Amino acid sequence: MRLIWMFLAAIATPLVASPPLLAQEKQEKDADLTEQAPALPPAPVADQRPHQVTLHGRTLSDPWHWLRDPGYPEVDDADILDYVRQENAYFDAAMKPHAKLVETLFQEMKGRIKEADASVPQKDGDWLYWVEFEEGAEYKKWYRKPASGAGESALILDEVAMAEGKEYFRLSDVSISPDGRLMAYAVDDNGSERFEVRFKDLTTGAALPDVIPGTLSSLVWTAGNDAILYGLANENWRTDNVRLHRLGTPVAEDKLLYKEPDIGFGVGIGKTAADNYIVIATGDNETSEVYLLPAGDPEAKMQLVSARRKGREYSVDEREGTLYILTNDDHPNFRVATASLAAPGEWTTLIPGSDHSYITDLAIFRDYFVLETREDGLDQVDVRRYDAPLTPGRIRFPEATYVAGLGDNPEYHQDKLRLDYESMITPDTVYDYDVATGTLETLKVQEIPSGYDASQYITEWVNLPSRDGKTMIPASLVYRKGTKRDGSAPMHLYAYGSYGYRVAPGFSTTRLSLVDRGMIYGIAHVRGGDDMGRAWYLAGKTTERQNTFDDFIDVAKGLIAKGYTRAGRISIEGRSAGGQVMGVVYNEAPELWGAVLAGVPFVDVINTMVDETLPLTPGEWPEWGNPITDKAAFDYMLSYSPYDNVAAKAYPPMLVSAGLNDPRVTYWEPAKWVAKLRNVRTNDSLLLLRTNMGAGHAGKSGRWGALHEDAEEYAFVLTQLGVED
Repeated sequence: MRLIWMFLAAIATPLVASPPLLAQEKQEKDADLTEQAPALPPAPVADQRPHQVTLHGRTLSDPWHWLRDPGYPEVDDADILDYVRQENAYFDAAMKPHAKLVETLFQEMKGRIKEADASVPQKDGDWLYWVEFEEGAEYKKWYRKPASGAGESALILDEVAMAEGKEYFRLSDVSISPDGRLMAYAVDDNGSERFEVRFKDLTTGAALPDVIPGTLSSLVWTAGNDAILYGLANENWRTDNVRLHRLGTPVAEDKLLYKEPDIGFGVGIGKTAADNYIVIATGDNETSEVYLLPAGDPEAKMQLVSARRKGREYSVDEREGTLYILTNDDHPNFRVATASLAAPGEWTTLIPGSDHSYITDLAIFRDYFVLETREDGLDQVDVRRYDAPLTPGRIRFPEATYVAGLGDNPEYHQDKLRLDYESMITPDTVYDYDVATGTLETLKVQEIPSGYDASQYITEWVNLPSRDGKTMIPASLVYRKGTKRDGSAPMHLYAYGSYGYRVAPGFSTTRLSLVDRGMIYGIAHVRGGDDMGRAWYLAGKTTERQNTFDDFIDVAKGLIAKGYTRAGRISIEGRSAGGQVMGVVYNEAPELWGAVLAGVPFVDVINTMVDETLPLTPGEWPEWGNPITDKAAFDYMLSYSPYDNVAAKAYPPMLVSAGLNDPRVTYWEPAKWVAKLRNVRTNDSLLLLRTNMGAGHAGKSGRWGALHEDAEEYAFVLTQLGVED
């Protein structure tokens, strides 16, 4: 649900493509890119120091527990830093012979990006806003000009200048006051997601003296243009509060408007479409509760919409005194209900839930509302009138398989809707949809300077049988025309599979550096995501989690059976919770994989989920289970936890990445996992750990720094599969 406008975050970074390489050209281009490798120095060996924990009558030994710095989030233990740096040095030594290949891949990927580029301007109030990248720049500049056309463009925020000299920089939660005069924005300069809020007067360009450290929330202006609502991170780095800061007053005097008592709930802040109400939403991964505040009187008594009820999620918007509620209370695929402000908890169905159509979002505008839905895995955008809410108004797109949805639509009254569209072979496209005429106007197609011919690529949606004999698991594929289907082609297979998050089959040209070398790129739409509806998500969480891992293995086996690839020729990749998938299938089916990329992987499941001092743990219990109080949950999680199931067997090559400042998957999880694998496994395949010393969960922040990491990872895949030969 659209609650608060924020600037269009940017032009898509590393998602563009170079001219395809024919097989002979590819061999010539890649010849000698990998130098004769000198013998690697011995891999680092982490000390084993006795440590045990007993839960539910089971004692677990964890001799690498010491890799967690007791002072975290500060990491200054000399032994820990020495070990992490040894691993980084080992990574550098292992990749050094492939430096030319890394550079070739980096230049390919960079050549597909239009370096000097700009987003499509969008109107918000009296202004048009957009962002630009300058030639060679790592970061963006933010601009606006009068929507009337009578005035010059003005630079309102310069990320390039703010990031100068910093190893990491992230700008977040840019918010403009309703009158367009003031800007609030938040900055993180080490990847820890500890943001500092700053303010700027856009009429003079002057920075205001107000500074709010330690935030972790959206920034929402009141109707009076003189105050914002925000949330501070607590001592465990969770947002459990909403505060009011009036400009020009000491932060210490900011008023606490809401404090969440449940340690598993997180608090968010937004605004309704017409800007009449501020929305305070609290919840975890399966339960929510919403309050409303008048935007013009934020110190008024909050109005509860409906009290929390375990397992019920809902979000709220408002139009002309009527509340519009998106909820899963009587159908897992959600329904749309309405209520009056006088009786906000009495809901009447407007759009009923459907087994076939999964409502993923609801956007309210003055004259119509928009449903974003998914049917059989395909995105749909449906514009409906308030006087005929059950009459479909589906927007038609030019391809049979695509990814589409609402783009940046900040205004309550819009005659045209901004849409984003792409497919696995179609570059990102920005449309305006004329609601009155039903026509699409193309505003921008992602430009690829080094050239791209979509006709040379094939994309497929394939359904593959799961081991239960009843469920078909879909996968999205893209490959070059002429790629053989005789089992000889190498494949790169990606998955996430958690929190109901779908990995959309959209466009990316970084992956074309694999595809142009004859690889098939696939996305496994495993249960745990919501690719095929809400039930698809529920079938991969808590006690159904094993379905996610089985699905990934079954997709790989299904693609082998269909002749797309063969065992040992498949590289696999997942990040965060997707990294957990990599860890489990690494243990369960090592013979299938030729190389593994595990990014910031959630692999030390038990030790993390019993530590309620960690930032995310209490809020994660509905997703994974609570092993502290529930023995069955403990036993189930222990059965798949990658760290706890490392065994004396041969494992394929793997590159693991981590961030020293990562608050989501702490650095010690991948560090402990790698240390244990080195100690227990029976072979000596290449096992690398790369830890960003000045970044967090997302890796390096600049567009070229992030791209270079992609090039390193793809070089690892290509060399381990022997594709570069």
